[in-house]
Amino acid sequence: MLEAFYCPASVAVVGASHDEGKLGHAVLKNLLESGYQGEIYPINPKAEEILGQRTYPSVLAVRGNIDLAVIVIPDRFVATVLEECGQKGVEGVIVITAGFREMGGEGIKKENELLKIVRRYNMRMLGPNCLGVIDTICPLNATFARGMPRKGDIAMMSQSGALMIAILDWALGEEVGFSRFVSLGNKADIDETDLLQLWDEDPHSKVIVAYLEGIADGAKFMEIAQQVTRDTPIIAIKAGTSDAGARAVSSHTGTLAGSERAYEAAFKQAGVTRADSVEELFDYANAFAQAPPLKGDNIAVVSNAGGAAIMATDALDRAQLRLASLEGETIEVLQARLPPGSSALNPVDVRGDADEERYRFALETVLRDENVDGVIAILIPQAVTKVAETANVIADLVHGHDKPVLPCFMGQHTAQVGIQILRDRKIPNYHYPERAVDAMRAMVERWRWLARPAAKHEKLDVRRDQVEHALAEVRADGRLKVGDAEARQIMEAYGITIPQAQLAANPDEAVEVAQRIGYPVVMKIASPDILHKTDIGGVKLNLMGDDDVRDTFDLLMYRASRYMPQAEVWGALVQEMVPQGKEVIIGINCDPQFGPMLLLGLGGIYVEALKDVSVRIAPVARWEAEDMITELRSYPLLRGLRGEKPSDLEAIVDCMLRVSQLAVDFPEIVELDINPLMVHEEGRGAVAIDMRMVLS
Repeated sequence: MLEAFYCPASVAVVGASHDEGKLGHAVLKNLLESGYQGEIYPINPKAEEILGQRTYPSVLAVRGNIDLAVIVIPDRFVATVLEECGQKGVEGVIVITAGFREMGGEGIKKENELLKIVRRYNMRMLGPNCLGVIDTICPLNATFARGMPRKGDIAMMSQSGALMIAILDWALGEEVGFSRFVSLGNKADIDETDLLQLWDEDPHSKVIVAYLEGIADGAKFMEIAQQVTRDTPIIAIKAGTSDAGARAVSSHTGTLAGSERAYEAAFKQAGVTRADSVEELFDYANAFAQAPPLKGDNIAVVSNAGGAAIMATDALDRAQLRLASLEGETIEVLQARLPPGSSALNPVDVRGDADEERYRFALETVLRDENVDGVIAILIPQAVTKVAETANVIADLVHGHDKPVLPCFMGQHTAQVGIQILRDRKIPNYHYPERAVDAMRAMVERWRWLARPAAKHEKLDVRRDQVEHALAEVRADGRLKVGDAEARQIMEAYGITIPQAQLAANPDEAVEVAQRIGYPVVMKIASPDILHKTDIGGVKLNLMGDDDVRDTFDLLMYRASRYMPQAEVWGALVQEMVPQGKEVIIGINCDPQFGPMLLLGLGGIYVEALKDVSVRIAPVARWEAEDMITELRSYPLLRGLRGEKPSDLEAIVDCMLRVSQLAVDFPEIVELDINPLMVHEEGRGAVAIDMRMVLS
């Protein structure tokens, strides 16, 4: 059905107009000037012809078939026209008209009515509130944007019509080519996952780029994107992310894992390359579309200026890419042919007087080196530089080699002739070394993604019935916050190690429990309403005797009544004193788009201050959990510093996998914190010291 939007045999423009100020006029004019070869049917009951085309009073008055209808009329008439399109047998409709869901209230109802009509007649709808569709292959321009972009290999979707217009105008100036260009609008029917599936099978689209403001079905997006990115790179800008919603969540995990982190995790797991600006979006897209794929992360730099080479080297270091170590034979060959004052080491400096043949020799020599996976070729247009000739040499090497070469012609006036030659030969130029390195980094990340195995989610041996029983007790009490005793049951059921502990309702019970566990012990306020016990002095460590326990019980009850008089307090939890180790937090927070998110971070009281966290969408594979550990800034602490023995990383991974499975098995657990998880030395495991859960 979506093929109707790309090579339709016929297009109707409903709302075509003589008035040059109307969108209906712009759409019809663009369609005629785009070179579209199919039948065009302007629909306007008050005109006989528009722009030399015979008009029709309605789509039902057209005798031939209509594959695609573009609707540009006031919102109050759209439903009626959609009904007529359904009766006519139209396959696809583009509703450019605004005034629907984006307006809220009545607009939502009107959009839902459109969707009912579309589904009743088995049509597909783009929009409403969209710019339309451009297809350079057909060709077809069914939008109200100015101009037709150059034919290329990039397919783009955008939720913002205005941004799409700006990008189209920029692309005309920069001569960036597109295969398809689609404005999604409100996404009432067709959304980003539909286009991903369609474009994955499109031989004309080597790269997919997207400007997204929201994803309605995160799980579906991840599933489709993971499949598509194995064949076709996806690059996305996610706009409109905000931590405002996350601040309303009371747990540590909710505070840290806002929507921004959810999208970051989802893109990473699905292999989607994240761009933070339109400039980055097309720097990456051009590299993916025009350069051969990378097969490693060892990068060489060839430059005619030492300063620019140093800038590139620093950028490579910041991007955590390897500056390739050239083979001895490569260095010898370079030293033998390059003039005095050159550098045969990486970065290779061919000197400011280098002509095109010196560039050719240096680049060919470096590209033959098996230690080199990609090259950044920098040119600064000096007085003796043959800019055009060198551009052609670099273009020859780009098209004739299986390793990527990213040109960086710096400057604007003198360098322009070379930049234009590169453009004409469909090769992107990066104006500054940092941009070339950033594009290379994106290519390296894709290479690493493709080298990863498909995520395999282990099914662990757990006792779901025990969790179901514990959650039923919580709900029977009319609570959403899970108590300490129930949380401990749930941890035990999923194989997560917890310390010995028991709830005490009075000082004497507390002493009995402490004697049974054995001193020293820890005591904590037991309350479903007091989330962060340390904030009110609600945790006491290293209690050594009966008197300490009695006094501490009274102190904890006093502090609870003083600082949170409305809180329900069940007593005190008496717990064994676990030996000190490294503290981490493992948590779950439910994101509205993507579902349960797994969080790992530096634990204890510093988690919110330092925000040293890593996030993934659950469920996670073992290698994904391992990656989360190595992503932490505090990873060196866990690995062991200055003679310290390494922490039990395998125990952290095991706990993460169990919490991940718990979150998937019981989606009603919308918040969960294990903080801290006390991690001991390698081989000695980890213990969940304190935990908190909230149900939906």
